[in-house]
Amino acid sequence: MLKIGVIGCGAIGTEICKAIDSGIINARLVAVYDRSKEHCEGLLEVLGTKPKISPPDELISMADVVVECASQAAVRELGLSVLDKGKDLMVLSTGAFMDSGLLDECVSAAKKHHCRIYLPSGAISGIDGLKSASQAGLNKVVLSTTKNPHGLAGAPFILENNIDLSSFHKKTLLFEGSAQEAVRAFPANVNVAATLSLAGIGAKETRVRIFVDPEAVKNIHEITVEGDFGTFTCRVENIPSPANPRTSFLAALSAIATLKKITEPLQIGT
Repeated sequence: MLKIGVIGCGAIGTEICKAIDSGIINARLVAVYDRSKEHCEGLLEVLGTKPKISPPDELISMADVVVECASQAAVRELGLSVLDKGKDLMVLSTGAFMDSGLLDECVSAAKKHHCRIYLPSGAISGIDGLKSASQAGLNKVVLSTTKNPHGLAGAPFILENNIDLSSFHKKTLLFEGSAQEAVRAFPANVNVAATLSLAGIGAKETRVRIFVDPEAVKNIHEITVEGDFGTFTCRVENIPSPANPRTSFLAALSAIATLKKITEPLQIGT
């Protein structure tokens, strides 16, 4: 049975661990890690089977697949260590791979040690279509994201520009730029922009617009793709995670679906 270790015991990590614990994913949760001891202990309280709380090096050694759902910093700190030990790596904080040097190093390590890097679709839909369309050439990929002020609080762009999120009374365009710029400005909010750019035309060419809307009760992502294949658009209205409004419940579900795909014989989709 596949052995999984989870780094990051927040909202997404908790949902993944519960899915393994309940048997939704045919695997064994062998270890968890979080810098917050309280997060680890809180997670174990809701699990029937208790994995070990292990430091990263020990967790990596125990697992076949290491799931990162902590932060971009965790990817930079631990990603290569996972791959150099020949273990598969699933990354939720895909914004870390806007650093092309880190991405190249990780891909080279995966090739060298015959392991894989998995990037779930996250809180968006349309990745299958985008990957297919990119085979014929793409002209335009645009992501428009709308969130409640609570979902954008604490982002570097907000802090650096001294933006008072409580001052907005209607939907307002807050940011417009490349995916590369968006991930730096909102590292905890738009990992989907990184995933979209990696599947499509790249970080500099993928355009991102971020709106703040005090009346928004869902995290909304709208994607427009144009290319030699034609045009498609998709819109997802995500329920924010109750434990972390900056992320969407669908992000956790996409990781669960990816782990199920790894463990099951029937493969559906691109």
